[in-house]
This record gives sequence, C-alpha cells and structure tokens, in this order.
Amino acid sequence: MNVSQTIETEEDLLSCLQIKFYHPQQSCRALYSLLPLGSRTRLSADDPLRFGRDSQSCTFSLHDPRVSRKQLALFAYRTSHSPDMLFTIQNLSQRGRLSVNGQALGYLERTDLPDKALVRFGEYEMLIIRESGEAKASFEVEFEVLTVPPSREMCMYEPSVTPVMDTGSRVMNSFPLQLSAVGPSETDESLMCHS
Repeated sequence: MNVSQTIETEEDLLSCLQIKFYHPQQSCRALYSLLPLGSRTRLSADDPLRFGRDSQSCTFSLHDPRVSRKQLALFAYRTSHSPDMLFTIQNLSQRGRLSVNGQALGYLERTDLPDKALVRFGEYEMLIIRESGEAKASFEVEFEVLTVPPSREMCMYEPSVTPVMDTGSRVMNSFPLQLSAVGPSETDESLMCHS
C-alpha cells in the first residue's frame, strides 16, 4: 500500500461532526464570518471544541456581541464498549440558556451528545450530526449554514415572538399584522435587518 492510500484510509476512519447553524437574522449579519464554512477541519481529540465570541479562548468564534464569550464546549471521549468516538456537550455560559434536544443545561452542566442533536442558545439553532469513525487521536468538523430552522425538521419548532409578516400580496404594508399563533410562524428577514 502506498502512502496516499494509507492517508486516505486514515481519513476515512475519522469521526466527523457536521455542525449546521441557523439564526433568524443570518442573511443580514455576518455571524459566521469566522467559521471555515464548506470545508472539513481536523482537530485533536485531546482538546475541547469551544464556541463563543472570544476568538482567543474559543476554537471557533461567532461574530455576534449577544453570544457569550464562551458559550459551549464539545468534548471527545471513547468507551471500552465501542470503537467510535463519542462527544459530550457542556454549557459554558453563566447567563445564557442552552438546550440539547429540549433538555436545558445549566452553567457547567454536561450531557452526552446523541448522533443527531438540536442545540439551542439565544436565537441560534445548531444541528449537530455525528458521523462515526474509529480514529483515536483526532476528528473532523464541517460547518454549514441552513436556510430553514432545523427545529422544524426535528418537530421541535417553537414559534418566535416576532409576529408573522404576510399581507397576502407582493406589496408590503407599512405596519405589522398581528396574526394568531395557530398558523405558521415566519418572518420577513428584510424587515428584521435594520442594523
């Protein structure tokens, strides 16, 4: 076996976390400008994967002043019962609420990350999907931005407090309509982008 085949085989065995972000104002703010979107990044399994707004103390930063300096961390681990690399998630924010598949985590609380998890903090939704692999020293992450909240796909959608903006025509009225909370909850992103 030549060297290139060995490298490809090792890469195929790496676990990968696909992390898909959604924020209702992502189209008009550069929230993800510091993330390596569309490419896989290899990381050491020894170090926690930290997210927050502080680029010095976090592995990956979000360009948003409303995100905590250190928001959350993902830790890789292995068990004697499985060859796969598994992960836990920890809330690092003292004031921010974090939930994993609807389960709230307080400050410094941890929980195991399932193979598919919806993580929420502030107005952010992160869909994290784990692709299994047997490599022991490293794993990969791949970032993507979603156009629709992943909570809809997972049937965990919570309507926003923003009223639905739909006049039924292509002409926008200058005042918001107050619609019942029974129908779909959508927002017109062009009206939300005043910053």
